[in-house]
Amino acid sequence: MADTIKYGQLMHHAMRGLIQNVLSIVAQDGLPGAHHFFVTFQTTHPDVRLADWLRDRYPDEMTVVIQHWFQDLMVQDEGFAITLNFGDNPEPLYIPYDAIQTFVDPSVEFGLRFESQDDGETPVETDEAPMVEAEAPEKESEAEVVSLDSFRK
Repeated sequence: MADTIKYGQLMHHAMRGLIQNVLSIVAQDGLPGAHHFFVTFQTTHPDVRLADWLRDRYPDEMTVVIQHWFQDLMVQDEGFAITLNFGDNPEPLYIPYDAIQTFVDPSVEFGLRFESQDDGETPVETDEAPMVEAEAPEKESEAEVVSLDSFRK
């Protein structure tokens, strides 16, 4: 039995479960209304699958936009697969939930940020991540980001 309850680890697991639930809805019904997502993830995560040219171009992290054009969204327990358009080139990706650094839906000013984890993952420092999907949103809005760091000792 552990000496303490690891609330940070439990919260990160719950937040990643929320991402899985949202993507499952989108896989089944499509994106409703103006909803769209910015997903920033670590390309260095061992289970991330993406084309070599994308990994070369984004060796540490990458932000993709799930909005106008995507296909083959398959949501699994450990991550999701999706095909996105990069300059008129469809490319399949697999992104494990553990590789996600931020998940933002600017249409409703919702966002999650995974800064430092207590579950053995390497802490992540993010600067500005490049947008790489060809179809970026026309207007950007500030999203409220939920951070657990202020609740930690």
